[in-house]
Amino acid sequence: MKRRKVIQGLSTLPLLSSLSAAGMRSEHVSRKKRRDLIAELGIRSFINAAGTLTYMSGCIMHEEVVQTIENTSRHFCMIDEVQDKVGEKIAKLVHSEAAMVTCGAFSAMTLGLAGVLTGLDVRKVEQLPHLEGTGMKSEVICQKSHNERYNHAFLNTGCTVVEVETIADVEKAINEKTALLHFLNITANAGQIKQEEWVALGKKYNIPTSIDIAADVPPVSNLWKFNDMGFDLVFISGGKAMRGPQSAGILMGRKDIVAAARLNAPPRGYTVARGHKVNKEEILGMYVALEKFVSGDHDREWKEWEAQIARIEGAVKDLPGVTTKVTVPELGNITPTLTISWDDSIVKLNGRELRDKLRFGNPSIEAGFSGLPLYYYQAGSDSVDPAMEETLKGANLIRVTAWMLQPGEDKVVGRRIREELLAGMRV
Repeated sequence: MKRRKVIQGLSTLPLLSSLSAAGMRSEHVSRKKRRDLIAELGIRSFINAAGTLTYMSGCIMHEEVVQTIENTSRHFCMIDEVQDKVGEKIAKLVHSEAAMVTCGAFSAMTLGLAGVLTGLDVRKVEQLPHLEGTGMKSEVICQKSHNERYNHAFLNTGCTVVEVETIADVEKAINEKTALLHFLNITANAGQIKQEEWVALGKKYNIPTSIDIAADVPPVSNLWKFNDMGFDLVFISGGKAMRGPQSAGILMGRKDIVAAARLNAPPRGYTVARGHKVNKEEILGMYVALEKFVSGDHDREWKEWEAQIARIEGAVKDLPGVTTKVTVPELGNITPTLTISWDDSIVKLNGRELRDKLRFGNPSIEAGFSGLPLYYYQAGSDSVDPAMEETLKGANLIRVTAWMLQPGEDKVVGRRIREELLAGMRV
């Protein structure tokens, strides 16, 4: 070899050595056992056959969402710029003029109404929730059957909720204080006024209309259905079927109202919603979750859910005294749902007892119990309102869904339910 090539070869040795050492360090880190805090702290983890319930931590995020959160956590960004860029992308996906990521659907409700009340007037933003003497409107109208506990999100702005039942009631209730006409999609069939009629009332009286669709995808088309219908604001959770961050949601709708909502939101520190922080990781993670959900193969996913439910049903339906039925909720949590009920003269269990046996068994499994609305459950626990306790004890049934199951868990769920039902027969 020529002298020059020998010298060049020697000069590369430190670099090669450095790369080799770096590779060894990387391999060592990758092989290093990750810290398992759930096991370390003794926190119970479980198979989720109940659904996307907040007190059960919602959903398991898509791997792409987790990667997005991890990757973006290593960078500084201006929150408003992140919201600007992500909001533009989301708005196109959901057919709205504008959008922003919030810390859940509840937050979207508070921020959306705050935007209606204040507009872009910073002085008004600073005054919320103290409305008296400000000139701001102070009432939200909704149908009586739509006035459930999550409407507390509106009370946070200082507004009150006015209940109505008919179109005539709405027209009578509208006055100079009316800020918003609100609709709850999951109870649409319980009210006399339907979505299109609600939108028409808002347009007739020049009052913004909103709709809460927190848990109402699938179908994916609901993401744009109500924007296309003409609602001015749409509120949705991100940590349910879309499998985004549990602490994220989306506010979508009219550009001027969303801009005003942004003025009421963090990072600004003088607002009623200062506590509604959502950081860059969650904003970007929510966008990735939405993008993945919109482009997903929903027919294939539905068939997988049906197959999982069929396997669970097949594990128990031959048992004496046991009855099974598969239904699909019409308006929210729209997924195949298996109800398993039994003759208590044969199976000496009630629904709560079976659920507890599954919960405290190995592996731990969470199943739906009564089909009650979530707001019956007390804050901070999965126990129900004491007024409902006796009713629930007499319910000989559990409900099971598949959309939060991991691969293979349906077989485990079917086997465990069968085991406990058989044990109940031997009592």
